[in-house]
Amino acid sequence: MNFQNEIYRTHCQFFFVAIRMSRRTFFFILCFLIVQFHSTACMSEKLPVIASIYPIADMVRQVGGDYVDVTFVLPAGASPHTFEPKPSLVRTFSSARIFFMIGAGLEFWADKFVKLAGSELMTVVLSQGVDLIKTTEHNHENHHHKKETTVSENKPIIANPHIWLDPVIAKSMVNKITDALCEVDQQNVSYYKQRSLDYLQALDKLHQMIQGTVSNFKMKKYIAFHASWDYFARRYGLESLGVIEAAPGRNPTPLQIKTIVAMINKYHIRAVFAEPQLNYRAAEVIAREADVKVLLLDPMGNPKQKYGNTYMDLMKHNLNILKEAMK
Repeated sequence: MNFQNEIYRTHCQFFFVAIRMSRRTFFFILCFLIVQFHSTACMSEKLPVIASIYPIADMVRQVGGDYVDVTFVLPAGASPHTFEPKPSLVRTFSSARIFFMIGAGLEFWADKFVKLAGSELMTVVLSQGVDLIKTTEHNHENHHHKKETTVSENKPIIANPHIWLDPVIAKSMVNKITDALCEVDQQNVSYYKQRSLDYLQALDKLHQMIQGTVSNFKMKKYIAFHASWDYFARRYGLESLGVIEAAPGRNPTPLQIKTIVAMINKYHIRAVFAEPQLNYRAAEVIAREADVKVLLLDPMGNPKQKYGNTYMDLMKHNLNILKEAMK
């Protein structure tokens, strides 16, 4: 009987030891899971960033990857030249750490939002240091926007802002984006720099592809609805014979229409280029008069395009449209 009691006591001791070990093991597992959850939560806190237009937003995503949360201001399908921001945009600016903008007058609406956001917001003007195409006609602070000095520019600049449509200039934009992300989020500097290097190499390949394709164009002259493609033309040796609308909403006069039709006939131009973001009825009138097509070049892109949702996709799509009219 005593022997059986001893066996019983031994079994009980082993049982309680096992329970204590299970509790201890459970405690360590619980602590481990809490630490892992906390680390994952920290990693999910992405850097909030604003881009004025979609092409910039995509460049920021290409560099920032998993560590940035990018919001772009201009809605898909809208024109930056006629955009009217909503007051609710103040909330978006107030929660962001960096605002990436083109400058050169494109974001005529941005000044008050940047000021309201305060000193915590870094503003990066991507056209700084770029050889801008100055003009008095291509004024993006159009007839219902007064010209003013902004927080990002010491004096008003009237220039063509479509710098992103030149892939070589786009590389300088990516460098500025990378520098800003590295400055604000120093924990992920090596990540941003590696992704930036990869993207710059992809932009080099894009430039070489466009250069090779355009060099084989038989037609080098073109007429566009708007002066969006001047930087592209300067880079690749194309020549703009003129624009249909010198400024958004400024329709061509009958004399200007007659002059454009005459140039189309003189240089055997096969198409007039318009843009999906702008009303291009005037381009259709000219195309009918000259018996040519209207083709749409898209300077902005958007996340839901059938041809793709990246800056690279946008540029390749536009190259195919150009090829249709100029090969």
